[in-house]
Amino acid sequence: MKVLCILYDDPTDGMPSKYALDSIPKLEKYPDGMSLPSPKSIDFNPGDLLGCVSGELGLRKFLEDQGHTLVVTSDKDGDGCKAEIELEDADIVISQPFFPFYLTRKRIESAKNLKMAVTAGIGSDHVDLQAAIDNKIDVVEVTFCNSRSVAEHIVMMILSLVRDYHNQHRIVNEGGWNIADAVKRSYDVEGMHIGTVAAGRIGLDALRKMKPFDVHLHYFDRHRLPESVEQELNLTFHESVESLVGVCDVVTINCPLHPETEHLFDDALISKMKRGAYIVNTARGKICDKDAIARACESGQLSGYAGDVWFPQPAPNDHVWRSMPNHGMTPHTSGTSLSAQARYAAGVREILECFFSGESIRDEYLIVKDGDLAGMGAHSYSKGTATDGSEEAEKYKK
Repeated sequence: MKVLCILYDDPTDGMPSKYALDSIPKLEKYPDGMSLPSPKSIDFNPGDLLGCVSGELGLRKFLEDQGHTLVVTSDKDGDGCKAEIELEDADIVISQPFFPFYLTRKRIESAKNLKMAVTAGIGSDHVDLQAAIDNKIDVVEVTFCNSRSVAEHIVMMILSLVRDYHNQHRIVNEGGWNIADAVKRSYDVEGMHIGTVAAGRIGLDALRKMKPFDVHLHYFDRHRLPESVEQELNLTFHESVESLVGVCDVVTINCPLHPETEHLFDDALISKMKRGAYIVNTARGKICDKDAIARACESGQLSGYAGDVWFPQPAPNDHVWRSMPNHGMTPHTSGTSLSAQARYAAGVREILECFFSGESIRDEYLIVKDGDLAGMGAHSYSKGTATDGSEEAEKYKK
């Protein structure tokens, strides 16, 4: 079989000859008891850079030893890109949320051999799920592999925004020492109201990590948490997003992107937030109307926006979020730390081992199976597509 793998470019100064740490901690299981990815073996060193082109997710030896062909590229955007050409006769395509190959209906219908789309990470909205359903293409992802990585990033972003860390760091780098400039937008997070839109693995973990800061915690989710969890964290449940954003000083977005959440945070919803609130978005960029966010940061309706996610990705150089005031944007790195890469690379290997041997893939990994939403997909997604407009990624200039 032919496996097409789309990964981000290598470091600009080449692959590391050594790493900052000699090893990474070995985890035994996820907080809910689910076991970590369990491939029969791996051909990489945990903690190495695996998510780039030369890293190859550690898959080449495994695939070629079994007689399969592996094609790895970062050329993924625009008509006639290498990924699009190679897709035409590929059996399996692997892509990452951080550097997505947008599997539009047109591309899916051009790939006559395609059987499965694998997300090396979490979040399969870069696949037209409706087209995958219609064409009996299975979609799978490595559920939970980098959820805690993202939750850590959320805490970092909340503190950085509220304390105005980015501005203070800039002052130091520019040789300055005006303390008044450095603290005129800096507050304590203690006592603030922090809320998450969706309290799944990432949202709930972020709330747990914020509890020691002595804040008030809120959540909205279409699946209410058990009463025991609400009592444990002193959580306030909201039956609507509007109710949540009306009382929170900081809102963190942790829901999947699908037609029901696309552009959820528009001018109307943002106007219902407390003046001067902050938004942290590590979910998907398209959940927010990009121009509405920029307008709110300009007007002061939002005191800051820290997003790790954009639409499309890579974001065009003229994307308004690159230049709006008081932002804490990062290039979708929250879920691809070297620690996370070891888990999602192992998860992809586990999925491929199961697929080639005819064994069942974990139900938790399933998004689309046999022409319908399945597993985690049935729990978190709705049918339809959120890939419209992804062609704008071609505007990114390296």
